[in-house]
Amino acid sequence: MVGILEGHKVLAFDLETTGVSTNNDRIVQVALIGTDSDGTDIHFDTLVNPQRPIPSGATRVHGVHDSDVRNEPVFKHYAQQLFELIDGAVLVGHNVRRFDMPLLDNEYYRCGAIPPKPLVILDTLECVRKLKIARPHNLGAQCSRHGIDLSNAHDAAADAAASLLLLWKVMQDHPASFRRSLSDIEQWLIHGDTRKDESELGRTISDLKAFDNKGRIRIDDGNYIIAFGRHRGKDITTVLKEDPRYIDWLLSPKGVEDDDARGRLKEFISTVRDR
Repeated sequence: MVGILEGHKVLAFDLETTGVSTNNDRIVQVALIGTDSDGTDIHFDTLVNPQRPIPSGATRVHGVHDSDVRNEPVFKHYAQQLFELIDGAVLVGHNVRRFDMPLLDNEYYRCGAIPPKPLVILDTLECVRKLKIARPHNLGAQCSRHGIDLSNAHDAAADAAASLLLLWKVMQDHPASFRRSLSDIEQWLIHGDTRKDESELGRTISDLKAFDNKGRIRIDDGNYIIAFGRHRGKDITTVLKEDPRYIDWLLSPKGVEDDDARGRLKEFISTVRDR
């Protein structure tokens, strides 16, 4: 694992929130635990004023009361600092791809800002599922199974640190599954291993002509196909309907970095939106 992650910023990430809706709930605590690319320790852990009452059910889970956050800064106060920490980092967490990151993204959108984009997300929930490790798959149960102390469960910093330890344990126990690049590990976690020879499947995304200088967008018979990330393999028109905020990010320099390609893509999307 050290070899794979050497030279990268590696951060375990966890949120405590007002609830479980990634669209509507708000952050009350955020923690990032790990090391910078030079090995320097990083420990960011803070309470956040969610600008709304914390439901009693949520408080019973994480122990954060309205009185704890009433005088804390709102999310916007931390937005730039969090962006600098997360953008380009290897992000580790339990169910972080489907919960913590979407919820964080929506906090940025409320601020009128572009969310940070990790280099890759190594989700420990996806890891234990892909490796068919025995249930239950929640963080507490998996920590117990792997001998990791999580006596302070549902504190963001404790959960973040535990997820990082869990990743180490899983990678040590199943080294063959992690003998690949970080991007290939992420694709395996999201999509699984390819079960058929590519020649049986016809053209793959990598066979399509690149639209931009990094090949993040490909062209297939006049359709623009996303060739990376969570919408890999989908055409732009479909993603525009399903996830318009992702398209807004894609049209920023953090998405398609090629200025000329980004301009042409904006024209295409503008045409689609006007239909």
